[in-house]
Amino acid sequence: MRPEDGASRLSEAERDDLRVGLRMAHPPDPAALAAERRQLADLEQAPRTARWRSFAGLIGPGYMQSAMTLGSGTAASALFAGAVFGYQLLWVAPLAMLLGLVMLSAVAHQTLSTGLRPFDAMRRFAGAPLAWSWALGALIASIVWHFPQYALASAVLVDLGEAAGIEGLPAAGLGFVVLVWAVLISSLYGRRPELIRVYERLLRYMVWGIVVCFAWVVFRTGISDWGGLIRGFTGFAIPGERNGVLGVTVILSGLSAAVGINMVFLYPYSLLARGWSREHRSLARFDLWTGTFVPYVLAASLMVIAAANTIHLDPSYDGVRLSPVEAAQSLAAVAGPAVGRVVFDLGVLGMALSTITLHMLATGFVACELFGWEFGSKRHRLAMLLPAPGALGPVFWGDIAVWLAVPTNIVCGLFLPAAYIGFVILQRRRGYLGDDRPAGARGWLWWGGMVAVTLFLTGFMAWYVWTQGPSYFGRFAG
Repeated sequence: MRPEDGASRLSEAERDDLRVGLRMAHPPDPAALAAERRQLADLEQAPRTARWRSFAGLIGPGYMQSAMTLGSGTAASALFAGAVFGYQLLWVAPLAMLLGLVMLSAVAHQTLSTGLRPFDAMRRFAGAPLAWSWALGALIASIVWHFPQYALASAVLVDLGEAAGIEGLPAAGLGFVVLVWAVLISSLYGRRPELIRVYERLLRYMVWGIVVCFAWVVFRTGISDWGGLIRGFTGFAIPGERNGVLGVTVILSGLSAAVGINMVFLYPYSLLARGWSREHRSLARFDLWTGTFVPYVLAASLMVIAAANTIHLDPSYDGVRLSPVEAAQSLAAVAGPAVGRVVFDLGVLGMALSTITLHMLATGFVACELFGWEFGSKRHRLAMLLPAPGALGPVFWGDIAVWLAVPTNIVCGLFLPAAYIGFVILQRRRGYLGDDRPAGARGWLWWGGMVAVTLFLTGFMAWYVWTQGPSYFGRFAG
């Protein structure tokens, strides 16, 4: 048997079980899905502009990915990239998300071509260790990253209160206010098919609200060095150490923050929850580019530019201690004493709130797969509360600078290679994909890109941990 065909042959009963998709309590309407599939099949022969216009009204899962990744990890990476190194690291966000889209597009192709649940598919066709590493890594990352999200949200709520003249708001209490909001919003997902679209539409508004907030701040701060800005996107500079901060540390943090393992787990299940199938493959690619790549790159780049225009030029900044509130106040000095501060805070708040609800969704999906629970059931909804202790983030993280998010990015990023290796294997399994296995030069180029991305991230992380980890984490702990 050829290596690429190496997979246990499943009985029809086993394959039917894998094709059940999510164990949906409220599955999408079959008639509506059939009509959507016919529409998409007809669009395959339409001009590209006509296809894109029609696709624009159907997208949604891609925005879930950008909303999830635009959280405290991205905020920390972007703020430090701009504050410490100015425009030099503007290339990191586009490259990081481009690498992620190589893998996510493969995940979409595999899931939509087969209709098989990804966790079980990886367990049977790539090996149980990789599948369990993927699922448990997604669960752990969602819980760990919940704490800084609440700390971030409560900090900017306190600052917004002070900007409005309300002093002494309790950060810890605001954390629980955010928790109540997150439970209510995340509970929309899966109760009824139309509420899935409502939830995705809400995330879309939040994502573009984030972009608009940071765009306004950049507009007010201005750009004094257009040449440096262009070189920042095209020069691929790897700066050395500045004020005790290594350029490779911020780069690796940015690469880890762009596409997290919990994001990789959530994505294929959000496709299944929408009832998408083979006919939706072109739509899924369009959705990833317009809903994930473009908003993420815009938001992350605008944050880098805003920090470079202000904090980077402040000679008193030591390169380590930085909170979102301090960043907002620094930007306010240029963008306006009140408005600039409020707009920046609102952008950061949107990042934290959207990510909190998506972490809850991710833990719910993991629990459904690990324990065979029905999606939308009471047990599934209780599992979505696993990250809820993160509401204590303002207590444990409240006085800690954003810099702590940088090593947390890196630690959570160490879970990612197992998932990537699993999808690299699945991309060549004929027993899994059958005739949908990408063939010819395009298929091998796609698979080669997946291998290159996996080797690059794994090698970069291994090199960093081996060469820089002991001294960096020792310095941080000290």
